[in-house]
Amino acid sequence: MLCLAGLAAARAPDAPAANEISYLLQHLGGSACRFERNGTWHEAPQAVEHLRRKYDYLLRRGLVPSTEAFIERAATQSSVTGQPYRVQCADQPPEPSARWLQQALDRYRASQR
Repeated sequence: MLCLAGLAAARAPDAPAANEISYLLQHLGGSACRFERNGTWHEAPQAVEHLRRKYDYLLRRGLVPSTEAFIERAATQSSVTGQPYRVQCADQPPEPSARWLQQALDRYRASQR
């Protein structure tokens, strides 16, 4: 039996959210930051590849209706181990990727006003 309520809730991001997600991926990819996933540090381009694969997976299932959903569902923690992702830039201490991405998103949104 098909659940129509579930289909109505599952959707892709609108154009502004898709642009914000694209910006976040480009911003991370262009940074000199490292990305920790499951205890291993990766350079930014490899992190972007991984997050893009997770994003594509979620898109196919209509599970990324907003930029915040992308951050929460694709870029906060490993979907396999549950370990949080972290970002480290230059000589700064590592911080949760969700915070780093949300701050980047906040700056981006402020620049678009």
